[in-house]
Amino acid sequence: MKIAVVLVLLCLSLGACGQKGPLYLPQPNKPQPEAPAPQPEPTNPAD
Repeated sequence: MKIAVVLVLLCLSLGACGQKGPLYLPQPNKPQPEAPAPQPEPTNPAD
């Protein structure tokens, strides 16, 4: 009886190990292209 309880607990503990969900490979980090600097708006002295 004790062996059965130990085996059940062992099976339950092994079933709870690991990552939940599907396995996947992480995507490699791709360097982001740098955005061009914003152009200042021309000022209109006539206003």
